[in-house]
Amino acid sequence: MNNIIIAPSILSSDFANLESEIKKVEKDGADWIHVDVMDGHFVPNITIGAPVVKSIRKVTSLPLDVHLMIETPEKYIKDFANAGADIITIHYEACANNINELINLIKSFGKKVGISIKPKTPASVLTPYINNIDLILIMTVEPGFGGQKFMPDCAEKITEIKQIAPKQVIIEVDGGINKETAKYCILRGANALVAGSYIFSADNIKEAINSLKDIKV
Repeated sequence: MNNIIIAPSILSSDFANLESEIKKVEKDGADWIHVDVMDGHFVPNITIGAPVVKSIRKVTSLPLDVHLMIETPEKYIKDFANAGADIITIHYEACANNINELINLIKSFGKKVGISIKPKTPASVLTPYINNIDLILIMTVEPGFGGQKFMPDCAEKITEIKQIAPKQVIIEVDGGINKETAKYCILRGANALVAGSYIFSADNIKEAINSLKDIKV
C-alpha cells in the first residue's frame, strides 16, 4: 500500500447514523475524518458547526480534518479548536487580507493549519504562506455540495504546489475522488485524498478505501 492519507468526508455519510458511519470507516482503514463546515454564505449550503465536531470527537480517535468553508472564520476558529479539531483549514478566498493572523491563531491552539483554494484560484496565491502551514487543500470541484464531477484542470495545481512546498506540507485534494481521479492526483504529488460518496456509498467500504491506498504510481 502507498502512504496516501485517506480522509472520508462525512458530508456523504448518513447523518442519522453518524457515529456508526464514522466507526465503520475507522474500522475499515480510514486515516482521518474530513468534516466540511459550510455557512450558506461562503458556499451555497449549510452543514454543521462546532457542537457536532465536539460530538464526533467523542466517538473516534482518528484526526479530525475540519474544512471551514465559511466567511469570517476568525469568529469560529476557537470553537472548532476547543471542540476537538486536529487540523483546521481556512479558505484563501474568505480571508485573503488576514491569513497570517489566522494561521497564528490556529497554531495558538496547538492545531495544524491548512489553506484551501477554490478551482478558479491560482496556486501562486499560496506562495507567501507555504512555509508556515501544514496542509494545502486543493478543491477539484466548486465547494458547497458533495457528489460533483472531478475537474482535472484544477488538479494540475498539484504539480505547481509540489515544486514550491516544503516536503512536510501535506497536499490534499477534495472533489470527485475515486480510483481513477485519485491516481491522477497522486501522480502529480498529492498525498492526502478526501473522498465522500466514493467511500460512503460503496457496497464494500473497506474495498473502496483500499482501492485508494493500493494505487500504484
